Amino acid sequence: MNRARLVAGPGPSWATRNRFPNAARINNKEDIRVLLQKGRRKKTLHLDLFFAVSSMSQSRWGVIVPKHRHVIVQRNRLKRQLKEIGRTHILPHLKEKGLRLDILVRARKEAYTAKFHTLRKELQEVTEGLCLEK
Repeated sequence: MNRARLVAGPGPSWATRNRFPNAARINNKEDIRVLLQKGRRKKTLHLDLFFAVSSMSQSRWGVIVPKHRHVIVQRNRLKRQLKEIGRTHILPHLKEKGLRLDILVRARKEAYTAKFHTLRKELQEVTEGLCLEK
C-alpha cells in the first residue's frame, strides 16, 4: 500500500484545516512599522500590544518575539503560543464582536517564563477592554 496515501488521508489534513490564514497575518514590514509608530499601545505584565483599525476586510494578528538572550527553541515556542492564542481566541472574538483591528503583540522578556494560560488570560482581558472601548 502507498505510504503517502496512508499519511495524507482522503480529505484535507489537520494542518491545512487548522492553519493560520495568510489574510489574518501581519507580516508586511511596513504594516509592522506603522503599528509600532502610530498604533495605540497597551501593556501587560508579559506583553506589549499595538493595535489600530484594520484597513483590510478582517482583523489581523502579528507577533514579535525579541531574543532577550534566549535560544531559538524558546523563541519559537513563545511565537507558536502567541500565534495559537490569536488564531483560536482573539481573532474569533473580534470577528464575533464585529471589530476589524490589526493587533501586533511584542513579547517582553518576562513572557518567556509565563505559562500559556497566563498569556491567554492577559490577551483576552486586553481584547475584552478593546471591545468595550469601540
